[in-house]
Amino acid sequence: MMAPPNHTTTSGASFVEFAATRDPRLRDLLVEAHLGLAHQLARRFANRGEPHEDLVQVASVALIHAVDRFDPTRGFEFSTFATRTVLGELKRHFRDKGWAVRAPRRIQELYLELGAATDALTQELGHPPTVPELAERTGATEEAVLEALEAGQAYRTASIDAPDRREGTIASRLGEVDAGFAGADDHQVLVDAMARLPEREQRILQMRFVDGLTQSQIAERIGVSQMHVSRLLAASIARLRESFTEP
Repeated sequence: MMAPPNHTTTSGASFVEFAATRDPRLRDLLVEAHLGLAHQLARRFANRGEPHEDLVQVASVALIHAVDRFDPTRGFEFSTFATRTVLGELKRHFRDKGWAVRAPRRIQELYLELGAATDALTQELGHPPTVPELAERTGATEEAVLEALEAGQAYRTASIDAPDRREGTIASRLGEVDAGFAGADDHQVLVDAMARLPEREQRILQMRFVDGLTQSQIAERIGVSQMHVSRLLAASIARLRESFTEP
């Protein structure tokens, strides 16, 4: 039986040895010794709509890949190489698994970055950050921040098989009545609510959610700024949402 991991076992010499021998037992020790890093990086993505256990699994698998691919002769610290590898896999996991409606990659990554920036700025400033403050922190434009926040509404916040605060799972609380009945009512409510919106807002919603145009493309078509389009979209969506909650 090999000794438990320690400083000597996980030193640079051990990575040199593993690169030369590919000893599976030494590989297991190197992975085990750095699992704490995987857990730490997974926690960075907490409260983003994915179960913590899934994030830890993704990070752990990425850590194994990092151990396998690490080249100790290139002069990098393993922790630096592993951090880049694990963060890359976590971001890819969110891009591939977390979006109910596909958004451009740059917007998906900015949305994830905004989550961490919002948490940090809220603690620093003592209040939720404004769009300009988020733009300054992330280095993005205000228009890009607004677009990412809007795209975030398409992010899958929970699986129906995820545990619910009440008993069972979300799926267990879903009825077995044909969804078409409720869907027909909801559709009519939506149609009526859309009809009450100004004609320009109806057109913008059509272009955004039916035609699939970006905010920039819509802005060019109707002759306003992208930020103004984003504000109109947010206001229109809020009014439509109110229609479903009215008695």
